[in-house]
Amino acid sequence: MEATLTFLGTGTSMGVPTLGCNCAVCASAVSPEGDPRNRRTRTSLRLTYNNRIVLVDTGQDFHAQAVRENIRHIDAVLYTHGHADHVLGFDDLRPITFQLPGGLPIYADAETIATLHRIFDYTFRTDNRYPTSARVQIHPIDESTPGAGFDLFGACFQRIPVIHGGQRITGYRFGSAAYLTDMSDIPPESIPLLQDLDILILDALRRQPHPSHSHLERSLDYVEKLKPKRAFFTHISHDLDHAATEAELPPHVRLAYDGLQLTFEIA
Repeated sequence: MEATLTFLGTGTSMGVPTLGCNCAVCASAVSPEGDPRNRRTRTSLRLTYNNRIVLVDTGQDFHAQAVRENIRHIDAVLYTHGHADHVLGFDDLRPITFQLPGGLPIYADAETIATLHRIFDYTFRTDNRYPTSARVQIHPIDESTPGAGFDLFGACFQRIPVIHGGQRITGYRFGSAAYLTDMSDIPPESIPLLQDLDILILDALRRQPHPSHSHLERSLDYVEKLKPKRAFFTHISHDLDHAATEAELPPHVRLAYDGLQLTFEIA
């Protein structure tokens, strides 16, 4: 079954342009003569297959991303972890959830679910519940076994554990593609789950090492180790100019950019 993957956002937590910054990449992001691929909203993904739409993460820029991509319906949302740039768009799901009698299915690990409950208390409480809160169904994902999967509309989604600094978070494999944003390392038990990929999407924040994100050289090392047919880097800061960086990369490795679409086999 063919699927289309759209990068709703490809930027780091501060976005590009970064507020208060006058560097060349930030200037390029807003200049009419600049490279629009340098304008990076917070990282998020849309999958379209079998007449369904599944999102991975909803950051602060989700409303603008949904308007840009004309997203009018969503069938499920998967979360990688509970950091602000991945969950704060949860509240923007509200009008879309009103279309779904049973509520919008939300998939996340236990820590992320706890974060959603804490931040969006008015959505989940039973007393004095805000009348136009999002209508959701929470589905905890299996964290006991690396690669544990669940079916969504005819496609299998597997949880791929990754390391994000001092935290263990969730990456996903779906068919011949895998999405590993916000990772600084891939634990040994996840390596066998990432074989024979068409598309591998990895965090590549900047050139210099970072305590909680993979940098360009480390991500290239992982591409060499895992050998996907194609690799795309995301969660990119203003340290990497799109065109200049891509000129250094192997042909099968590219920087993702907001709005980029790819097709692949999901099941």
